[in-house]
Amino acid sequence: MFQSPSIPAIADALVARAERRFDRMSPAQLAELLSDTVYKERLRFEDSSAAPDELSEIDNAARAITDGSRPSLLAALRRLVRCYGEEIHNPFSTRAYKVATRVLPRALSNLVSATDPRRLLMRDLDPSDKIQIQGPVEQIKRLSKRGTLILAPTHLSNLDSPLIGYALYQLGLPPFAYGAGLNLFSNPMMAFWMSRLGAYTVDRRKQGRLYKNTLKDYSVEILRHGHHSLFFPGGTRSRSGMVEKNLKKGLLGTGLQAWQENLNEGRGQDGAVFVVPLTLSTELVLEAETLMRDNLAREGKQRYIIGDDEFSQPRTVASFLRRILALDEGVHVTFGAPMDPLGNPVDERGRSLGPQGKPIDRRRYVRDSEGLVEWDAQRDRQYTEGLAKALVRAYHRDNVILSTHLAAMAAWRVFEKEHPSLDTWRLVRIEAGGRRIDKPDLIAEIEHVLATLRPLQQAGHVRLNTPDSAEDVLRIALQRFSSFHTRNAIRKLGATLIIDPELLLFYRNRVVGYGLDTEDTHAARGPKPPGPPGLPVGSPDGEMQP
Repeated sequence: MFQSPSIPAIADALVARAERRFDRMSPAQLAELLSDTVYKERLRFEDSSAAPDELSEIDNAARAITDGSRPSLLAALRRLVRCYGEEIHNPFSTRAYKVATRVLPRALSNLVSATDPRRLLMRDLDPSDKIQIQGPVEQIKRLSKRGTLILAPTHLSNLDSPLIGYALYQLGLPPFAYGAGLNLFSNPMMAFWMSRLGAYTVDRRKQGRLYKNTLKDYSVEILRHGHHSLFFPGGTRSRSGMVEKNLKKGLLGTGLQAWQENLNEGRGQDGAVFVVPLTLSTELVLEAETLMRDNLAREGKQRYIIGDDEFSQPRTVASFLRRILALDEGVHVTFGAPMDPLGNPVDERGRSLGPQGKPIDRRRYVRDSEGLVEWDAQRDRQYTEGLAKALVRAYHRDNVILSTHLAAMAAWRVFEKEHPSLDTWRLVRIEAGGRRIDKPDLIAEIEHVLATLRPLQQAGHVRLNTPDSAEDVLRIALQRFSSFHTRNAIRKLGATLIIDPELLLFYRNRVVGYGLDTEDTHAARGPKPPGPPGLPVGSPDGEMQP
């Protein structure tokens, strides 16, 4: 099992990495980097309180900028990197992990089965038959012994991490490191366990380049140490409910860097890094109401943390888990086909495969004519872009569309047709009198959506898990929507149906990107319908060129 480095050791390694960059920078560039940090940290201090040691470090950095000498700038930068590293790293505890893996299944069972929070230790339910795990799991287990894995999931809820952790435990996979927002460490009990079970601390309020570079260096370090890692390439939770289509490439690129460094040191197959997409699909989302409201708000574009959503209310979390795992198939955890850091698929032995399915030597794409690793930042950005596109295709391919998603898409289409002059922003704010749709129209539209998605499912471009009957799809969706949220995305009122436009849009967005979103819904439009997997970056025949 992974042996975690100590906090001083990881801080030393991060400082050493940073210094290699600093050596290539002029005093003016060092001052610019430090100024960026001071400016953005002081902006952060205006919005939230700062610890005395943080204020002291930033004041020291400001004095170094005034001094302007290279030694002063370097000393200030080193101190900041060390502080960041000590904050980010939480030493993994093998002992705590063994305890947690014995306790976790029972704890989760008790949580979701108890009808009263005071009875959490009194009843059992096996969540394994409620959480549907699918995909090439045997291949992934074998690859975990051949190299280091990066698990790249979609992200809808703060509950994603424990659900993924449970799925990994069920599969018998080793522990994964993952970044957790600083706000999630505010609960002392949660912080104690998270810090020992692989979670490292990410402060999303820190926006300076120096901090972001330190985070990426940290990811490279733990991958180099052989610690499997999990991070959400979409960044934060999907505010709109859509499957991710625009990924953040900073952490994704650390897999490529770690592999090249291993290759440069002559490490063989054990130095390989594999990327595994994972798509989460649930009929209900705990924070759907808050996330969609935040997405529609103008300030939503600037907010990275929602401090007062449903996840902050323990009783609400327990209630949601009981309901979602009481469903026949409440949660789908779909592992995608593993890839190399360049975006190529890999076989059971970890060999990269070209467009024709034949093994290719991925090493030659990063080596020069003499067989040495050639460091090329622009080339690596292109490779990481190819990996990101491959992940987006996998997410859409492995997305499981459920009855709530399908009914919401159909209802939204009916709603749009009844108000053709309104754009998305006006539709979600329409008065109560305009929120009615007729059941026959909705049934007809559900049949149309089913007819559109079935050929895509047969071609392997999406997964459909709904009844064949439009009536049954609607019946199940109405049951699901009425089981948790304070408002219902769709509810019956006599012979008509009443919709909540915000919630409807959130669940409808899970089906965006399959040819069903109209051209005038610009605020919630997704990617074009996914076709067959694209070819890697490079020549017209799809094979990358060195």
